[in-house]
Amino acid sequence: MTLLTVWPDSGPDEVLVRTTDPDEIATELKEHGVRFHRWSVVDGVTAENALQVYEKEVARVSETEGYTYVDAMEMAPADTDEYRTKAVEFRNKFLAEHTHDDDEDRYFARGAGVFYLHIGDKVYAVYCTAGDLLSVPANTTHWFDMGTEPDYVSIRFFHDDDGWIGNFTGSDIATKFPTFDELRAGL
Repeated sequence: MTLLTVWPDSGPDEVLVRTTDPDEIATELKEHGVRFHRWSVVDGVTAENALQVYEKEVARVSETEGYTYVDAMEMAPADTDEYRTKAVEFRNKFLAEHTHDDDEDRYFARGAGVFYLHIGDKVYAVYCTAGDLLSVPANTTHWFDMGTEPDYVSIRFFHDDDGWIGNFTGSDIATKFPTFDELRAGL
């Protein structure tokens, strides 16, 4: 279940908005240029087949938004040192507040993750689940939490093949808000 929670950027003591209604989520985010859409979920999607399974949807987004490079990423829990190392490394990389010179569009084909958007004096936590497409506009301050046991397949859209390049703010704001695991536990 997708969840949008909005707090003042001073901390999570006061909840300004909390909703699981996709239309309310889209409306709330649209005010800030953030696109949120739902696609049908297809079982059995992996990083290897995601672009084929969602070929029509990917083509539509790429054409509409001018994306020239699209890939798929997968994190699947495994009882291996490689998974545990990768999970900690990737989570820590994305947890720090940053911006991008490009839009950041992600479709969750499987699993979940939380995008925290720091817009003005508010933090918008979008707990995305399978079927969610979220577009974070270029230069929007944000961070991403995939949890302590990442489990997702996401399709990523780019305007060039440089991929993900973050401009980190140096702020510790991400440490002041509930994590992916804490938000998931509250659903």
